[in-house]
Amino acid sequence: MAAISPASRLVTAAARDVLRPLGLRQRGRSRTWIDDHGWWLGVVEFQPSSWSQGSYLNVGVMWLWQDSDHVEFHVGGRQAGHESFEDEAQFMPLAMDLARVAADEIIEYRDRFASLESTAQYLAARPARRGNPWDNYHAGLAAGLVGDSHTAHDRLGRAAQQLSGTDIPWMVQAHRAALQLRDMADDTEALRSWAAERTASCRQRLKLGPPPATTPEERQRP
Repeated sequence: MAAISPASRLVTAAARDVLRPLGLRQRGRSRTWIDDHGWWLGVVEFQPSSWSQGSYLNVGVMWLWQDSDHVEFHVGGRQAGHESFEDEAQFMPLAMDLARVAADEIIEYRDRFASLESTAQYLAARPARRGNPWDNYHAGLAAGLVGDSHTAHDRLGRAAQQLSGTDIPWMVQAHRAALQLRDMADDTEALRSWAAERTASCRQRLKLGPPPATTPEERQRP
């Protein structure tokens, strides 16, 4: 087993002090912590550098209907520049500061995405980044899941257009999925079944275990 670097040990200790009380859990022995909401994850990554023991900080959200075998950032990302490690006394307060920033971001995401309805509203209002089809894809799917078929059809159609005209395998698959979902935009229950199946598959692929206990309202979500 590889030895744990002093920087990794300190960011893990800081995360245990700050993030664990909020309900986040560490992914194995990695520097990634997750906030599990059943159909989405809050993700905190104390990203190491290839040239230093220190850490970057990435905080964001992953929609589990993406059905990926690795953790991704669909909203959010880099929060802080690289904090270099010189010695334990110097790095310890920096690690705590990174953990506190992460906690603040996670709390904000919990409020922003407290329901599927608030999530759909946020994603619909968020401008799609140039060259990024996933912004339209996720906004369209979320809209469809809450019955906003007009927005769903529009945004999924845009995503399909962005993904067209290539033979790159993942883009071909995503293009087909966007078209399929666009054609389902008027059928909220079919979209919810589609999202629920892929969310369950993603949870299994990520080895997340059973979803957290939910309220009756939450059980109706993907």
